[in-house]
Amino acid sequence: MELNIHYDNLWSESLAKFNQNEFNIDPLIESTSDLRRGITLLVRPNNKVKRLISEFIEELKHIDPNQYYYPSTDIHVTVMSIISCYQGFDINAIDISKYIDQITDSLQTTLRDSITFKGITASSSCIMLKGFTKNNSLDTTRMNLRSNFKKTTLEHSIDTRYKIRTAHATIVRFKSEITDPKEFIKVLQKYRDVDFGSFEIDTYELVYNDWYQTKKNTKVLYKFEI
Repeated sequence: MELNIHYDNLWSESLAKFNQNEFNIDPLIESTSDLRRGITLLVRPNNKVKRLISEFIEELKHIDPNQYYYPSTDIHVTVMSIISCYQGFDINAIDISKYIDQITDSLQTTLRDSITFKGITASSSCIMLKGFTKNNSLDTTRMNLRSNFKKTTLEHSIDTRYKIRTAHATIVRFKSEITDPKEFIKVLQKYRDVDFGSFEIDTYELVYNDWYQTKKNTKVLYKFEI
């Protein structure tokens, strides 16, 4: 399915739920008892793009400050969840150097790419930016990662939750009931097709992270320069 159609389908399904005041609340957001951890390969937008995203977030905050809004430091695009977060994961129980080797090999044929955030989409639990790559380098990298890790005995959970194929960025998660759904939806509609800008993918980060990629619980394990 063409990517924009996929994003639009997500939006239509979610908007129908929002109009019925059906928001999927995440009870674990900001919970000190949430000890789920994993490792992820990701990319981050530049400061110019993050400033435009922040303007959108501030408008939503004005309507409902009680949701979970990603700070600019935490906004990212997941390239691949290498080990999906789970409680009990011990970073010291794996050999990170072997993971770095596999990722380095997977990036050998990766060309410089860029991501444009054009408009928003949603699920019942969050608001996302619609990301579009300039060429297919991100897809190629993901295919290489799948192929290379499946040849190893390294712990990984690639594609076990779902097969990632988009370049979206989650920027809002629902942690309580929306106080004014009508006004909240109005702001979402305003930004439905807004161009938040583009950024070059020149660095991939391998990180140790929690479920929400919060800065305080994220440790950069390695940076891969393209």
